[in-house]
Amino acid sequence: MNKITKKAYGKLNLSLDIVGKREDGYHLVRMIMQTVNLYDELMFLKTEKPSITLTTNREDLPTNEDNLIYKAAKLLIDEFSIQEGISIHLTKRIPIAAGMAGGSADCAATLTGINTLFDLGLTEKDLQERAVTMGADIPYCIMGGTALSEGIGEILTPLTPVPECSILLIKPPISISTKWVYQTLKWDTLTRHPNTEKMLSALREQDLQTLSDTMENVLETVTIPANPIIASIKDKMLSLGASNAMMSGSGPTVFGLFPDKAVGKKAYSICKDLYPNCQVEWTRFISSEEIKSK
Repeated sequence: MNKITKKAYGKLNLSLDIVGKREDGYHLVRMIMQTVNLYDELMFLKTEKPSITLTTNREDLPTNEDNLIYKAAKLLIDEFSIQEGISIHLTKRIPIAAGMAGGSADCAATLTGINTLFDLGLTEKDLQERAVTMGADIPYCIMGGTALSEGIGEILTPLTPVPECSILLIKPPISISTKWVYQTLKWDTLTRHPNTEKMLSALREQDLQTLSDTMENVLETVTIPANPIIASIKDKMLSLGASNAMMSGSGPTVFGLFPDKAVGKKAYSICKDLYPNCQVEWTRFISSEEIKSK
């Protein structure tokens, strides 16, 4: 095997809570993560010359060691003393700096891709242990599906998949610094927290309405006041029939749940015209089993 292609799926937060902060500055989270069927594609090609070459369809992305793809490739090549080189091409579709873990997903796909291409024999757990050294979301992106994420994001519990529904995504033409959001958040003064236990129960019972009603993200308290467009997009989705709408991660991407596919498609069509400067996507949730079967 000299060449493979991997899909790197984006994620959404169905809930996001901050429950503490470590002495090293990392926040302790309790959140329910969900893979969405919007993905980047990475093509990996072995080369004879021992080097790492990264290219992409986006001119605004670094292609050196500042990119997580490059870091992931170098980590495994150095650890296993791989003598061949690797050429990687990234086709980017997940919006950048959008709260959808696009960079983390690309890093995860690189770890799994190189593990396969060079037959390293690493298990999913082995890859996750290496992944957490580069970013808290990367272990989840390796696993995918529906999961409870705790600690700094590295403690993962697989959950029952979300009942079938359609998803409308809108990413406004702004970028949010995750670091700024977490630095600005005063987590110990929050007066509201997501009811994570109720959402976990709704997943077990496959109760989409209760799950939708329980969606909450504490980071909205920081990001929305600084970027009112996020609130206006949420309101628009609700007016178009979404059962609920919420910002994912640190933002600015907003997603709405549409149990009725026809209603969702109509909302998608309206929003494509209404928000010409935004990235508007019509998609669905995807399970870890489906990811691994592809």
